[in-house]
Amino acid sequence: MVKKSRIISFFVIVIALGVLIAQTAMDTAKGINLGLDLQGGFEILYEVQPVDGEGEITEDSLQATVSALNQRVNVLGVSEPNISIEGENRIRVQLAGVEDQQTARELLSTEANLSFRDVEDNELLSGADLEENGAGVGFDQNNQPVVTVTLKDGDAFGEVTEQILEKYEAPNNRLVIWLDYEEGDSFVEESQKPNPKYLSAPVVHTPLYHKNIQIEGNFELQEAEFLAEVLNSGSLPVQLEEVYSNAVGASLGEEAMEKTIFAGYIGIALIFLYMIFYYRFMGIISVITLSVYIYLVLLVFNWMEGVLTLPGIAALILGVGMAVDANIITFERIKEEIRVGKSIMSAFKSGLRRSLSTILDANITTIIAAGVLFYYGTSAVQGFAVMLIVSIIISMITSVYFTRLLLGLWVNSRIFNKKPRVFGVKESEISDL
Repeated sequence: MVKKSRIISFFVIVIALGVLIAQTAMDTAKGINLGLDLQGGFEILYEVQPVDGEGEITEDSLQATVSALNQRVNVLGVSEPNISIEGENRIRVQLAGVEDQQTARELLSTEANLSFRDVEDNELLSGADLEENGAGVGFDQNNQPVVTVTLKDGDAFGEVTEQILEKYEAPNNRLVIWLDYEEGDSFVEESQKPNPKYLSAPVVHTPLYHKNIQIEGNFELQEAEFLAEVLNSGSLPVQLEEVYSNAVGASLGEEAMEKTIFAGYIGIALIFLYMIFYYRFMGIISVITLSVYIYLVLLVFNWMEGVLTLPGIAALILGVGMAVDANIITFERIKEEIRVGKSIMSAFKSGLRRSLSTILDANITTIIAAGVLFYYGTSAVQGFAVMLIVSIIISMITSVYFTRLLLGLWVNSRIFNKKPRVFGVKESEISDL
């Protein structure tokens, strides 16, 4: 006797999932963050070196540098920067969607070590004496942009200005403000140049015992804002030397994404047609579960706030292949059981049991390989590995359990009893009909 309630349950599940996917799939796909190879941007590989060539690079100094770079990237407004440590002394920075690459380079690479010195280049105060996020932009009496800085201790600044007055007479009674002073730099030499390296060198007339000071340097507004942002983001504990850089235009990234997605559509469509043609009704079940699988992968990746790249799309399509492989193993086991003369229900149960260990072995070994790729790989390889791991886990859930649920509803309804052709098996292939 046919149990119609199971067939009704099947259609209720499929229709509910179809409505859910139709309503939310586009929003889910649009909410995924795209990597620089898809939306344009650029990446830089830095070699990290000790300041002034002294000391050594440690894991702590690398992590501190990554934190400082993350603060600076926030200034650029990049939604999903990817800053990762590679090897023992390299850091890779990937910034998707950044158009002004030169400004980004300057913001990332400058050490941002502010120092206050006398005309003989003796350091009197350093950036460590600034309050956190104490830099800003203001305007002087002539409405010219200036950088305002708040110090931690106004008395310390007063003592410095008083020291300059006691030690120097005009015109050498100056407080020279430097950004990224290097050994060998000289105020005397720089002051002879039309564009000196130091920011400004105001004359000190009286001791100034206060915390708020202004840095005047004939800045444009954009220059003043940039300097304030750099100071607020903090100084780097190391020196960065650019080893490699790669820029991807937005149009090139968009074109690559369109071609990759189009190729994915073709590949998935061919898989769907093959499954339906070769496995008949079981192939239709496979198409439904694969559609749910693709939706769940995008949903989980969006929830993880992952960054989708071209290798990630390749991993997604590879995951479809892994999911199909799991279905094929299950379906072939069921067909084998039908051929030896078992009933449809017995063949279904036996085929599921025999296929499970093979599916688990294949997927677990692939997850192990993907884990190794993630641990030892660079950023692009890591993105591929993450998407592959997510794809495999979800394919195991959909291909093993969801396929069994949907197919089981039909088998247990008994509507296909003595109808092996529905499962792609001819009566002539059955040894004991």
